[in-house]
Amino acid sequence: MTINFETLWASLLLYGLNAIYAGALLAIGFYLSGAADRIVTGALSHARRIDPLVSNFVASLARYAVLAVVGIAVLQLFGIQTASLVAVLGAASLAIGLALQGTLTNLAAGVMLLLFRPFKIGDTVEVGGKAGTVTSLSLFMTELKTGENVQILLPNGSVWGSAIINKSTYPGANAGKVEVSFPVRAGAEAQAISRELVADLAADSRVQAPQAKVSKVVNLADGDGVVELTVAATTEPGDADAVKSKLLEAINTYVAARPSALPKAAT
Repeated sequence: MTINFETLWASLLLYGLNAIYAGALLAIGFYLSGAADRIVTGALSHARRIDPLVSNFVASLARYAVLAVVGIAVLQLFGIQTASLVAVLGAASLAIGLALQGTLTNLAAGVMLLLFRPFKIGDTVEVGGKAGTVTSLSLFMTELKTGENVQILLPNGSVWGSAIINKSTYPGANAGKVEVSFPVRAGAEAQAISRELVADLAADSRVQAPQAKVSKVVNLADGDGVVELTVAATTEPGDADAVKSKLLEAINTYVAARPSALPKAAT
């Protein structure tokens, strides 16, 4: 068997050049896709009637469209006929559809979320057992940010298929209630603890005045002079858990510093 080295060298040279061209084309494609994303976002951000959620979604579509065109160009560069490829994919559409069922579901759900717009960027929501502020909606994911600056990524399919509680839709619905009750002995020390806790809440920037400055003594018990001290505050929903945790720590600190304020059962 005779090997034609000239033909082999020409083929290697051709495919090598094509590989270099493909790499350069991919690099340019990724740059152009990012540029398309930025251009569309910038253009739509100047339109007052277009929600930022819509802008981000359309920008994602533009980016993926550029990547799709680049992918087709790379395939053609290696001599792969896209028409034949489409025919093969059409014949295997059932298998591909089953394999990508979850991804296609998320894509369809993203379109539905964009059309019906049950929430917008900046809204405080509860969905799929998660709570936070909506920061973005992409083709496949919805991003939330918690009060502790933790990122939560939810597939659009689970968002659209779950009950969505939007706490920012109606005026006054964006207030989170924090309330803690605990027993102490009635007297000056109970009043001192009450004042210290209220002062802490008033100094917390996450607490909304004047509802934050609420402290009351209720439910006088029989016999041993034990009362139930209730401390309440109003915050943003995303801050409620953090404020409550800080309030519980303060209660433990102040009560521990005054052992005589504890009921007999707790001492």
